[in-house]
Amino acid sequence: MISPSIDADEVALLERFLDALWLEQGLSDHTLAAYRADLKGVAVFLKLRAKALVAAQRQDVLDYLAQRVNAGARSRTTARLLSSLRRFYQYLLREGLIQADPSAQIDAPKLGRPLPKALTEAEVESLLQAPDVNRLLGLRDRAMLELLYASGLRVSELVNLQVPQLNMRQCVLRVVGKGNKERLVPLGEEAAEWLQRYLEEGRPALLRGRLNDGLFVTQRGAAMTRQAFWYLIKRYARQAGIASGLSPHGLRHSFATHLLNHGADLRVLQMLLGHSNLSTTQIYTHVAKERLKSVHAVHHPRG
Repeated sequence: MISPSIDADEVALLERFLDALWLEQGLSDHTLAAYRADLKGVAVFLKLRAKALVAAQRQDVLDYLAQRVNAGARSRTTARLLSSLRRFYQYLLREGLIQADPSAQIDAPKLGRPLPKALTEAEVESLLQAPDVNRLLGLRDRAMLELLYASGLRVSELVNLQVPQLNMRQCVLRVVGKGNKERLVPLGEEAAEWLQRYLEEGRPALLRGRLNDGLFVTQRGAAMTRQAFWYLIKRYARQAGIASGLSPHGLRHSFATHLLNHGADLRVLQMLLGHSNLSTTQIYTHVAKERLKSVHAVHHPRG
């Protein structure tokens, strides 16, 4: 329930709003509790200004949001709070309890694109060594993981690879990415060696004479699926002792992060990742900035 420090009339108003939300949208108890906590905070803030929720002005809302930001609230938390306020004041407007919405025309904070946590290079090494390469499936999995880390492919690009897309003589892949756009991606020596071994020892034994142009195949001779590879990478992450949840996209992110850490620029990364616009690749600029700071600290005489 709402704290007794808030006037009884406001408690009743908030509960009517939450009941309406539940009836209209069937929100969970957890979500309703978040709305309740958000609006309780606003009510307490306004009470210190001798104002009721229905009397709030635009500046009151801005001041409250600023106070929360100054107290360390993250952008995502602030955006959720503003969303709670908007829904509440739109409800009051519909009910005829206010004449104007004080939360209108207040811009939500930019959230940015969340990135998965990059693995350390040592964690990647442990992950790559997790498959038992003395088994056919382990050899296939090692080749897949090596290729994914060496190339930064999307998991859909990886599982849809066909043998003709692979040029072992030049150590490159012809990848068909989003929008049917093709790009050439270098393999790297280590990935090329594991792919060659898989092609010679693993793939023919898995196919057992069956025809399939897919590069990576299952024990039944069928093409690998995204879901199957997702399961494999989770299993090998556990084997490698990687505590954080790892996805195939996490390995793609690690590929990009480690390239930047070793001196690659964003234009090169854009080409390798298959981003059509550099703006998409610029989500990694924070990595480049951190690298610049570390280089400056090590090499500048006053670092």
